[in-house]
Amino acid sequence: MLNNRTFALTRLEVSRTMRNKKFLFFSVLYPSALFLMLGGTLDGTTKVMGTELTMPAFYMVAMASFGALTAVLMGNSERIAKERESGWVRQLRLTALPGRGYVLAKTASAAVISLPSIVVVFAVAAAAKGVRFEAWQWAALTGSIWAGSLVFAALGVALGYLASGDTARPVTMIVYFGMSILGGLWMPTAVYPQWLQNIAEWLPTHAYAGLGQSIELGNAPRLTDVALLAGYFVVFAGAAAWLYRKDSSKA
Repeated sequence: MLNNRTFALTRLEVSRTMRNKKFLFFSVLYPSALFLMLGGTLDGTTKVMGTELTMPAFYMVAMASFGALTAVLMGNSERIAKERESGWVRQLRLTALPGRGYVLAKTASAAVISLPSIVVVFAVAAAAKGVRFEAWQWAALTGSIWAGSLVFAALGVALGYLASGDTARPVTMIVYFGMSILGGLWMPTAVYPQWLQNIAEWLPTHAYAGLGQSIELGNAPRLTDVALLAGYFVVFAGAAAWLYRKDSSKA
């Protein structure tokens, strides 16, 4: 649960992010534009290679996941790196905020921001391409993609402590696009050579996209995808908390 200090920091982080118009454009509107470019021009009856999903349905989940990934990963890493250099994190330590509280606040605030990016992509897909699902599927899709974004929010915190203010953006961009492309958010992994498919199956982005794809087919998310994401969350959150404490010892 969020204690008073963690809740206050979470609310502050959400407020600060909502005032960043450039960030909101790339995390909320940009994924919808990509959906129209990648999936919106394709035939709604054509199936994606290796799946039973139509092109618009596949790219709807892919771009909603990509938008959430943008909001939580890009937003966290660069902001934290700059906060460390500006002295803001040092001021937070004076409030006796524990490492787990800091990581939780950053993760929770990023997750709040990721929700609009998911909903907007869904709305555009329904309006522009006539994507239709049952009410429970829409709810399950929103919940699973939103919950899955917490994994990458924790990764963003960890990267923010690994990189400096000058290197945070390029480092995060490499991780961001590498995982998105290899994990199947930009194209189905069935088009990759087998050795690359074998690697993709172990990436968190592949499991992340798999959550929504299973729900679109009327099934529950695969336990392997859920377990893989849970494992990555423990690793990323643990690394973020450890790096926070390590950084504190240098101050």
